[in-house]
Amino acid sequence: MADLAHNGSFLFYVLAAIALCGIMIGLAAFLGGRAYGRSKNKPFESGVDSVGSARLRFSAKFYLIAMFFVIFDVEALFLFAWSVSVRESGWLGFLEAATFVVLLLVGLIYLWRIGALDWAPKDQPSSSHHTDQSR
Repeated sequence: MADLAHNGSFLFYVLAAIALCGIMIGLAAFLGGRAYGRSKNKPFESGVDSVGSARLRFSAKFYLIAMFFVIFDVEALFLFAWSVSVRESGWLGFLEAATFVVLLLVGLIYLWRIGALDWAPKDQPSSSHHTDQSR
């Protein structure tokens, strides 16, 4: 019986959330502005008309650095969870955490050595430097 009451309250919660979302979307569509025009559809920010396109091309290096940041940030969360239970885990837990940190440092050094953390593109020698000056 308690299980039925628990599932019933969860069902009521889900239906209430769906109904609330539907009401908010419906009211926004009903009460929202309906004026259209050329200047209404233009992007506008802080009183300044936009110039150019908002579509910027980012290098793949940007996304690679962002992924490295997320990976190492999540590893910091693992270390925080370890620090909360440091008394219970004892020396064995300390050795495991130290091994974990050493593996992270090895990975970071590897990324640094292969140049994955370099923002600037490498200079490539071009063949146009050789000119014929034997006239």
